Amino acid sequence: MTALSRKQKPLYLQIRNILRDRILHGVYPLGTNIPSEPQLEQEFQVSKITVRNAIQELVLEGYLEKGSGKGTKVVRNTSSSKLSKSQSFTEILVEEGHRIVKRLLGAEKVANEEGGERRLLFGKTCLRVERLYVLDDVPYIHYTHYLSDRRGALDLSDLEGQSLYGLLEEQDIELRRFRDRFAVETAPVHVAEILQVPPDQPLLKRVRRAYDEAGELIELSEGYYNTAIQGYLVNYDV
Repeated sequence: MTALSRKQKPLYLQIRNILRDRILHGVYPLGTNIPSEPQLEQEFQVSKITVRNAIQELVLEGYLEKGSGKGTKVVRNTSSSKLSKSQSFTEILVEEGHRIVKRLLGAEKVANEEGGERRLLFGKTCLRVERLYVLDDVPYIHYTHYLSDRRGALDLSDLEGQSLYGLLEEQDIELRRFRDRFAVETAPVHVAEILQVPPDQPLLKRVRRAYDEAGELIELSEGYYNTAIQGYLVNYDV
């Protein structure tokens, strides 16, 4: 059973987001059917109409196609980016037939150390989110996100089921600019253990800063990629 938040967004929108994220990450591959309505009702513990409304949203967005007596088929597995014409890393992997599952390892409010980088960027406190991406059942990327809490509390209750940036956008935080820096470094010991790599193994490291439309820093994140199992790829259209 997949838990939903009963506090804010309508349940059908939460289910829509979860199903869309599964489509974008190859859990439901292009050309295949998603689980039946009764199966989704059981998974999410909701009514038939709630599931149908979620599916209808994805049909209108062009992700799904309903066929009489043939189930509901995935007909699109890419999102439209507002930031770039480039194809996202996840979209490339899914297009190549890979399956990505995201796991939430933890989310909490933390105090920023006096004089430290996060204190200068975010003030006294921020939100810390730790996530793991699993590629074809193998731990692949470990992310630690630090998010500004200056706009008030963010609802991270359904972060397990959808993308972080999608969740921020739903809470009226639209990211407009990203700054990525790449390096090759060994990961912290606990990260190496999660990724199941030797502690002295060099990994691709990505440090990202993400800004909103007003230029305010919203996210600082660190990602460690086990490129031994899959290289980092980006496709650009010109």
